Amino acid sequence: MIRNAIILIAVIGCLSGCTMIPEYKRPEAPVPASWPAGPAYKGNAGGLSTVPDMDWHDFYTDGKLRQVIELSLANNRDLRVAALNIERSRAVYRVQRIVLLPLPNAAGSLNEYRTPADIGENREAATTHLYNANVGISSWEVDFFGRIRSLTQSALEQFFATEHARRSVQIALISEVANAYITYAADEENLRLAQSTLKAQESTYEMIKRRAELGSSSDLDLNQARTRVEAARADVARYTAFTAADENALNLLVGTVVAPELLSGSLDSIAPLKDISPGLSSEVLLRRPDILQAESLLKAANANIGAARAAFFPSITLTTSIGTTSNELAGLFKAGAATWSFVPQVNVPVFNSLYLWANLQAAKATREMYVAQYEKTIQSAFREVSDALARRGTIDDQLTAQTSLVDASANTYRLADARYVNGISSYLEVLDAQRSLYSAQQGLINTRLAKLSNLVNLYKVLGGGSS
Repeated sequence: MIRNAIILIAVIGCLSGCTMIPEYKRPEAPVPASWPAGPAYKGNAGGLSTVPDMDWHDFYTDGKLRQVIELSLANNRDLRVAALNIERSRAVYRVQRIVLLPLPNAAGSLNEYRTPADIGENREAATTHLYNANVGISSWEVDFFGRIRSLTQSALEQFFATEHARRSVQIALISEVANAYITYAADEENLRLAQSTLKAQESTYEMIKRRAELGSSSDLDLNQARTRVEAARADVARYTAFTAADENALNLLVGTVVAPELLSGSLDSIAPLKDISPGLSSEVLLRRPDILQAESLLKAANANIGAARAAFFPSITLTTSIGTTSNELAGLFKAGAATWSFVPQVNVPVFNSLYLWANLQAAKATREMYVAQYEKTIQSAFREVSDALARRGTIDDQLTAQTSLVDASANTYRLADARYVNGISSYLEVLDAQRSLYSAQQGLINTRLAKLSNLVNLYKVLGGGSS
């Protein structure tokens, strides 16, 4: 009998491999097959994109920046939480998978009870000792219709989703660290520009002050020069605070204090980033971790429909045990003390069909929600790449124009200063030229920063940096 029970369990286990999960079909991407075209997107044509396969070490060529990124990957708390979420999801999947197997357990017990004389044999009171030792399976559900296997598949897809989420966090972290790093370098340049401007304005002020004492300059010129000194001093204080805030932001992202020798004081001192191509097809987006995460969650919701369908069918639960029983501990394992039990139980859902139907409808609605989220994730990714490509197609023209503006402003300032020294024009023209030159110099720094940030962002939105 025991042998027959074991054979029955094995046969049932082999037959319980089917599921009622609907066939999964990836939804069509609700975006064009190619990137946008137009005046803003010039120079973006290229072959196949290799960005998802490009290691961040290859993209970020600056040695100091690499060290800072490596520090962030080792110390950033958000990335650490994402990694721990993976471990938790892996454990949940293992638990769900183990439920598929009949798990034996062993138990031993001692029962003692006293029989009173009134009901005892020969009208005598008696104390009985009963020793038990058995090995068995408690309430193992035979997964005939794949309910547990569907839940296991759902847990597996959720585990995959957490891994994709960790890669998304890593991509975002690397880009944020890089942007914080180059922002600090740009603000350091702005600070030095403000300091040099302050020094020049103070020299000009002292010169005009001496001329005013000699009667060659008016009090108006002197006060106008003083306004430029105070404006430059305010900018020095402002950019001093900016650089401190930039350093604090970088330290937070990295998760530890970045050594001063790892920081760059100018954009020119940072090694150029490797140029990348977006490719011709938008299908590269399907390899982005956030889109893969959305698809894994969609697959998990699809698997839950299989579990909801299987709940309509009867479930079989088996409880078995074999062991020995004796009234003496010494006789527990002697011949003739063997015991066994085999208790199959069939549960037929007869009166809760309305609940099961509602649960199935909820599972289907949940899947449709994840379909919409998956499609929205693709649309958002397409927009991010399109914006980055539009910025890339125009930033070089802006940089060229800004460089020319700086040159023209510098010439204007030189001519205005010469005219003032020779008494041809008022100091107001010099002030206006100084303001224009200073603003153009700041704009050039910010435009160079924008070009670097755009390349960092393009690498990020194309899915680079996950490995």
